[in-house]
Amino acid sequence: MFITQKHISRRAALKGMGVTVALPFLEAMVPAGTAFARSRSNGKVRLAAIEMVHGSAGATAIGAQKHLWSPEKTGSAFDLSPSSLAPLEPWREHLTIISNTDVRNAEAFTPPEIGGDHFRSSAVFLTQAHPKQTQGSDVYVATSLDQLYAQKYGQDTPIPSMQLCIENVDQAGGCAYGYACVYTDTVSWASATEPLPMVRDPRAAFDMLFGVGATPEQRAARRKADKSILDWVTQEVAQLKQSLGPVDRARLADYLDDVREIERRIQRVEAANASGEPRELPMAPMGVPDAFDEHVKLMFDLQAVAFASDITRVFSFKMGRDGSSRVYPGSGVKTGFHPASHHQDREDRILDFEKINRYHISLLPYFLEKLKNTPDGDGTLLDNTMVIYGSPMGNSNVHNHKRCPLFLAGHAGGALKGNLHIKAADGTPMANPMLSMLHILGLDDVKSFGDSTGEMDLNAVGAETTTASSIAD
Repeated sequence: MFITQKHISRRAALKGMGVTVALPFLEAMVPAGTAFARSRSNGKVRLAAIEMVHGSAGATAIGAQKHLWSPEKTGSAFDLSPSSLAPLEPWREHLTIISNTDVRNAEAFTPPEIGGDHFRSSAVFLTQAHPKQTQGSDVYVATSLDQLYAQKYGQDTPIPSMQLCIENVDQAGGCAYGYACVYTDTVSWASATEPLPMVRDPRAAFDMLFGVGATPEQRAARRKADKSILDWVTQEVAQLKQSLGPVDRARLADYLDDVREIERRIQRVEAANASGEPRELPMAPMGVPDAFDEHVKLMFDLQAVAFASDITRVFSFKMGRDGSSRVYPGSGVKTGFHPASHHQDREDRILDFEKINRYHISLLPYFLEKLKNTPDGDGTLLDNTMVIYGSPMGNSNVHNHKRCPLFLAGHAGGALKGNLHIKAADGTPMANPMLSMLHILGLDDVKSFGDSTGEMDLNAVGAETTTASSIAD
């Protein structure tokens, strides 16, 4: 079952009733005489595209003056301490900040579209295309960046891509300002007319990852038995360990421990939510934690184990929903997210909004640490991953889409050197760096993307930072 021509297949898996546990990368997967480095996921980079709504405090004139998002200096000698990106300081060698890009296709093109920015922006983030204003089923935008990658390379993995989210996405039909709710509820589009649903429930995502090929009846029987998925593959694990060296045995044990710990945490959440105690999120699925940070970390854990086992190489992750008034106690701010973003240009309220931005960013190191601590070929998952984090909104107070937040983390298989702040020229579309990202991911045949006007060198220093007085909303 495991040994193929004296090495383990990269597609080998442990199987039980309703359970498929893919294996992490092991040295035993390298055929004899093959260079170790060449085994790195067949040269394919992992992609995690993360959207956070409502822009940033740094997109305001005051925020630009105080460098609340992008650093003052370009190049590698930048200072993150004043900014919302300060939690990423320990990760600067893996960080590529791209500042001063605009998302023009999220703006209103016609009078009826005015005011609908919150209801079309998410559809623009990974497509960089302007959505058709409709509340019907005739939605139209473009294929998203993550899906362009998945469509070319996703067939090499059991699951071509996965889409995750944190906020409620159960609405259907029209939302507001003439836009279908689906424009707000997903960032992933398989085509201009095919939005992909996002999974909010960690239990549902876990079952998708570790129940590949299972029937609904098998999954139901397994869950009714109230056993860990690993209990169904105990014999297979024991047999596999006999064929592994000490390094691979330790690596396999760590991976299975991670899978089991994620499962335990989901089970604890489900038990707590089924206890009858009042919930902060009473309408959320049973597997969804009420605490924002716990939910986000579970979703990051699921992405990390999926990347480690090569179940999928593509995730999109929607960490917020436009118009959400969720309060984040961990930020130290009692104002809801959407109201805080409408700060009326008051400095005290802008600074409060920045605290929320910083809180969101503070959750990213958890994911980066997971990736860095996971071996992958001759490096780590962080070496071989491109994490995109950004927003299609700039200054949410006035619903503009200028100076939108964007950065990359990871080295993308060596294509990104990191420790770099690139400042684009005024008016540069965010689609330009995204076009370059597509080329880094191997889609060299893509000649344009959205409203791109050309590529951006993601390893070169951009122009010097403009003065705050030159920035106007």
